[in-house]
Amino acid sequence: MIELSQLKDQKPFGQELLEKGVISQEELSTALSLQNQSADRIGKLFIDIGAISEADLTAHLSDYLGIPYMAAEELPEVPVLEGTFSVQFMRECKFIPVSLEEDKRLVLAMANPQDYSTLDTIRLYTGYQNLQVFLAPENALLDLIEKFYGTQTSTLDRIVEDIEGGDMGSEEMEDVEHLKDLASEAPVIRLVNLIMSRAIESRASDIHIEPFERDLKVRFRVDGVLYDEESPPKKLKAAIISRIKIMARLNIAERRLPQDGRIKIKVLGRDIDLRVSTLPTMYGESVVMRILDKSNTQIYDLKKLGFSSRMHEQFQNLISRPHGIILVTGPTGSGKTTTLYAALTQINQPDKKIITIEDPVEYQIDGINQIHVNPKIGLTFAAGLRSIVRQDPDVIMVGEMRDLETASIGIRAALTGHVVFSTLHTNDAPSAIARLVDMGAEDYLLASSILGVLAQRLIRVICSHCKEEQQMEKSVLEEIGFPLDAKTRLYQGKGCKECGQTGFQGRVAIFELMLMDEEIRRLTVANADALELTKAAIKGGMITLRDDGFEKVKEGITTISEVLRVTQEL
Repeated sequence: MIELSQLKDQKPFGQELLEKGVISQEELSTALSLQNQSADRIGKLFIDIGAISEADLTAHLSDYLGIPYMAAEELPEVPVLEGTFSVQFMRECKFIPVSLEEDKRLVLAMANPQDYSTLDTIRLYTGYQNLQVFLAPENALLDLIEKFYGTQTSTLDRIVEDIEGGDMGSEEMEDVEHLKDLASEAPVIRLVNLIMSRAIESRASDIHIEPFERDLKVRFRVDGVLYDEESPPKKLKAAIISRIKIMARLNIAERRLPQDGRIKIKVLGRDIDLRVSTLPTMYGESVVMRILDKSNTQIYDLKKLGFSSRMHEQFQNLISRPHGIILVTGPTGSGKTTTLYAALTQINQPDKKIITIEDPVEYQIDGINQIHVNPKIGLTFAAGLRSIVRQDPDVIMVGEMRDLETASIGIRAALTGHVVFSTLHTNDAPSAIARLVDMGAEDYLLASSILGVLAQRLIRVICSHCKEEQQMEKSVLEEIGFPLDAKTRLYQGKGCKECGQTGFQGRVAIFELMLMDEEIRRLTVANADALELTKAAIKGGMITLRDDGFEKVKEGITTISEVLRVTQEL
């Protein structure tokens, strides 16, 4: 272990983090000024102001001190040396015994391994002179102490106790200045940061904070499904929502109108964008935060989205064409934008000028000009698209064809030598044609401009850690139209720690690709309905969403119930 005297010539920890680019100068200055008013260590203050997550800070501190690091998931799963130390002693000194080795070496995890008086007390109390100490995240240690030896008080409960120790005011505070002060207090900041970091650790795509008559609910959407989380008391509603609004640069005094904003944070070493939406409800403002992980670049890879080899080849041919419209359809949250970004990334070459107009721009892609719509100043999809065409692009992406004006300009652009990508909200691929005709688009122009329509859904993938074979009645399989095969094995996830007991981990897309062949064009001009188009497309070789899902069941990727869940409206 390193003695304090060895660190005398070392630069301060805050300065080290600044030079590594982990924190900003403003965050360092804020933490140093707070340090003058509190007894907390500088690292804890960095966590409190949201400059860094606890796990990241502990890892950097380990490098700085030269003391080995033990991550939260490496801590023991069962109590060690029960009855040896009092809960109060472990709680106050923030340590936990990890193991007792055969050579009488006691392994400890501590939040402050340089607390030498605690180490001396442990030696004296246990008789074990040989101690091996690891640095571990403070909250993870306190959670384990409560779980193994205490009263099961969680990190969230401890933070709430800290907040309730101060002046909370009332649940519906009107004084904006008091709200600002409260939202800037360290425990409130810590509470909001805890909710965000838990969501990211849970692989959530959205955080929902919803006030109801009797309680405040926190829910995370993981793999497309909402789950209840440990929630703070309702009286903290004003403080929590004000803190989020300050982070997103929203007006905290305005509680009667919906607002939208954005938060950029670094959690667990990853750059995260949070798209924040507030909505006034009967019992206060409801907040939803969409989590966009900017460090997850593999989502841009077409091969990893879930295409079968045949459909991947067909889609590749489509996006390589010199002009025409390619539509991606599906409900909200079905991964349409991700597919479009992957397609644009694939064709993003120096000889192509690509411009997008989106609402909002979710991920920034190098080499592509991206425009954010702003209806307040008249920058709608239609107005933006009209200007884009004059910028000499090769490829245009329009976030959504919401109205006839946008559709008409898109069709005209496709007919004058541009590739146009866009999305529509329809249940399947053939319905996209009917939707555009209903909007007022000319059927003969659609027939000559559209190259193909891709419909998609997201299905959950069976967790690889608890995957097991599943038995199903033959009659049930026949009833749902599942193609029976003697070699087919069905699987399911039993539920384990890795997948949060859900049996699923991650998602993949199922697709339905309708190519505009001569027969589909003829039916489009003849104003055929979606049912006729579907029959003709299947006859021409189109695989439906459900059939693509069933193929993934045969491959052991997902379950039959999951495919039925996402295709039940078809």
